[in-house]
Amino acid sequence: MSEVLAALMAAAGGLVGGLVGVGGGILFVPALTIFLDVSQVQAESTSLMMIAIVALVGAARQNRYGNVNLRDAALVGALSPLGVVVGVVVANAVPERALELGFAALALVMAAQLVRRALAEPEASRASPPPP
Repeated sequence: MSEVLAALMAAAGGLVGGLVGVGGGILFVPALTIFLDVSQVQAESTSLMMIAIVALVGAARQNRYGNVNLRDAALVGALSPLGVVVGVVVANAVPERALELGFAALALVMAAQLVRRALAEPEASRASPPPP
């Protein structure tokens, strides 16, 4: 049964990554912990590898459409490993419960910001109406 769930999770993560650009990590970590009974640290670690593969495929496809800013991607990509090194050390040093709560809090904050932004009045409609 876990192979079927893993396959469904992979398909859903890839779909979500392709649609909204999250690389599937926002789906992979909870799915691994909830459905496959993997520890939070193992889920985060596994998700990092899964995201790398998903991100490469997604970035290559988006680059073909001209949607990738290679300069920005190279800058962030070159600097991000520094944060990952620190994050991995911290993830292995703090209690698993703290990681679970931290991940949940981050997901809630990001979701709230996305909802707030989606519900905000669009920029174009804030401008004064054209004269009659």
